[in-house]
Amino acid sequence: MYAIFEHGGKQYQVKKGQNIKIEKINLNPGENINFYKIIMVIEKEKIKIGQPHVQNTNITGNIIQHGKHKKIKIIKFKRRKHHQKQQGHRQNFTEIKIININTSIL
Repeated sequence: MYAIFEHGGKQYQVKKGQNIKIEKINLNPGENINFYKIIMVIEKEKIKIGQPHVQNTNITGNIIQHGKHKKIKIIKFKRRKHHQKQQGHRQNFTEIKIININTSIL
């Protein structure tokens, strides 16, 4: 069984026991979090698509750690103008382990 949920303007496909990195959440490591904006749930041959979200379904996860992704370089360059700008960015993330996909629809 796997599900697709929405968080922080992005969509994530998850299975039970999977670790994912999502946008930073202000909770401490070891705490549980529930996601309720489930877009789709698939179990073998059964598919349930929400309009816009699947009712009576949630995903439970456990926060493992907080961190930062690898640095990306942002380079702005204007040719023949002697202008160049470099900048770096490291996005914060929260790593979550999916504990369970709770559903009463299938």
